[in-house]
Amino acid sequence: MESAGGGRRAAVVVNPTKFTDVGRVRRQVGRACGRHGWEEPLWLETTAEDTGTGQTREALAAGVDLVCALGGDGTVRTVGAELAGTATPMGLLPGGTGNLLARNLELPIDSLDACLEVALTGQDMPIDTCLLDLVRPAATATGDTTGDTTGDDAGAADDDRTGEGTAYPRGGLHGEREEHVFLVMAGLGFDAEVMATAPEKLKARVGWPAYIVSGLQHLKGPQFTVVVKVDGAMPFRRRVRSVMAGNVGKLQGGMDLLPDALADDASVDAVLLSPEGVVGWAATIAQLSTRRRFGHSRVDHVQGQDVRVVCDRPVAVEIDGDPIGEATAMRVVVQPGNLVVRVPGSGRRRARRDIDALSDEQQHPLPQPHHDGRVSHRG
Repeated sequence: MESAGGGRRAAVVVNPTKFTDVGRVRRQVGRACGRHGWEEPLWLETTAEDTGTGQTREALAAGVDLVCALGGDGTVRTVGAELAGTATPMGLLPGGTGNLLARNLELPIDSLDACLEVALTGQDMPIDTCLLDLVRPAATATGDTTGDTTGDDAGAADDDRTGEGTAYPRGGLHGEREEHVFLVMAGLGFDAEVMATAPEKLKARVGWPAYIVSGLQHLKGPQFTVVVKVDGAMPFRRRVRSVMAGNVGKLQGGMDLLPDALADDASVDAVLLSPEGVVGWAATIAQLSTRRRFGHSRVDHVQGQDVRVVCDRPVAVEIDGDPIGEATAMRVVVQPGNLVVRVPGSGRRRARRDIDALSDEQQHPLPQPHHDGRVSHRG
């Protein structure tokens, strides 16, 4: 949509706490827009009370051609959640510690000018988002902290419930339910504890390595028991330290936590981590780093369109790196292709379409290689 002046206009939803000189950043964005033939951008700053929802709605009401999120992963998530289901593309202008969506889409993260060039001159790419249905701990204790949220056949896991503190009553979950949209991943347990306790001053000074410091403090934390159901499969039970479900899987430092996850594959990937002690964590990290996924019980990967997890007690939860308290259960459902993101105008997507076109509808699909070199037939 063209503005009243006849040119294209972008809105920038910015978290001002991420910058020491917001005025300088605003001028830099304005110069980039002018350089690429765009009008002066609509500049919208987030607040502690409104972290991007109202600003994104204001941008949409103004009829801009592009909405850019300039801030950390939380700002990106909030803006993306409002843009999901619309035709207005989102530009990623990373200004945080993780910048996880940009990393997974192989976008620039270290140069604002490079990010602006992609946002203002790139092409549109539909990606998936994930809908998170979260169950909070019950406000009043009833003796039951978790229950059945997995559907009619969730009771199939009953025979495998052994050990103390692992009862999952059939009466249903007690507690308030919330819905959130996320773009990267949601996690229960260890990762949420790490996000919640990473020192802000250290994050500002050294970046993502601050999470390593926090992680070392939580290595010996307690495990919890979960019942997991993926799509229509039978539920299964695990003792875990962390459960993460994601739309994409690459973390800071290059670790591919969910190696089969793609932003536009219409599926949810999840990983269950079950290390015991420091030695167990060392083995788990080695397994994740080498992608050797068989013969080791500390890491379980699953994939589907609907992933449900019920815990035996309240555990810490995070979405896209933001800690949001505790939960007793979560359900993650993929929403295919409902967010448009601006990516470089290269031949990468064209090459992928050409490869996909080799599969003839009248024949069996071609074998699809996993990221670790294995081959499976999907279809």
